[in-house]
Amino acid sequence: MISVWLFALLGLVILLLAGDALVKGAVNLSLRLGVPALIVSLTIVAFGTSAPELLISVNAVLENKPGLALGNVVGSNIANILLVLGVPAIIAGLQTSECNSLKTYVFMLIASCLFIGLAFWGEFNFVSGLILLAVLFFVLADAFRDAHQHRRANAQVPVTNDPEAVEGADPDMPWWQIVVFLLLGLVGLPLGADILVDNASIIARTYGVSDSVIGLTLVALGTSLPELATTVMAALRKQADVALGNVIGSNMFNLLAIIGITSLVGPIPVDPEFLKFDLWVMLGASLLLIPAVVFCRDIGRVWGVALTALYLAYVTFVLS
Repeated sequence: MISVWLFALLGLVILLLAGDALVKGAVNLSLRLGVPALIVSLTIVAFGTSAPELLISVNAVLENKPGLALGNVVGSNIANILLVLGVPAIIAGLQTSECNSLKTYVFMLIASCLFIGLAFWGEFNFVSGLILLAVLFFVLADAFRDAHQHRRANAQVPVTNDPEAVEGADPDMPWWQIVVFLLLGLVGLPLGADILVDNASIIARTYGVSDSVIGLTLVALGTSLPELATTVMAALRKQADVALGNVIGSNMFNLLAIIGITSLVGPIPVDPEFLKFDLWVMLGASLLLIPAVVFCRDIGRVWGVALTALYLAYVTFVLS
């Protein structure tokens, strides 16, 4: 049984490393081809950092384990708010009082409500996927318009010559290295997803736990590790806007892009337990950000302890 846990961990590590490699390769390829850094950050980077969740969800549906796909997204969103913001707040506090994330936060709440509403259809199907992706397109178009207007008003450097605006951009990266990063990402992502899904399902069957619960806990926590690492570093550097934006953006992408794309691959039945409990926990966790986003309050250490404690309580309840 230890080997199964080790293989699940191996799959997760491969996913994280492959996702990072794909982002680096795609960013630098796009910039070399003259695609503006702004467009890269809004599209390729956003999709690339969500690639582990996407590959896990698609694999789960193809292998007839849809509960794992839905659990991964819902569990990741819960972990992103309660744990990914809670732990950095405990370490260094988050000075969110000066952040301007209200518009994006409102979009996230709308996406969450839409997601819950579609869940009451009983399954996420092709039509659900098209609706979610249409909303995603609107959000990205709006973000692009705002960012473009801001840069036209304030930026002195041409968009195409500002690679530092994107994480992982290196203007001196040689072509062969770009190709290696792309290959590692394209090969590693499906490999890691396949290893993780297979072994997570074995763990679920061994302990009598459903695929949905494994998705809500083990897989969700694993795929939230990149966001946790990013947010901790942002907190230490006093970049609360990066931390908060990372979480809000990731949650919105999970709901609209991951389930939207996965629904086009195959239907995702919604377990009644999701409708009774987990989806409402996800929405409730999102509403906990109102003081920070709407009323511009800092997320201090006490708040961080409370958020982390709520996450531990949720995981304990789900596994009990």
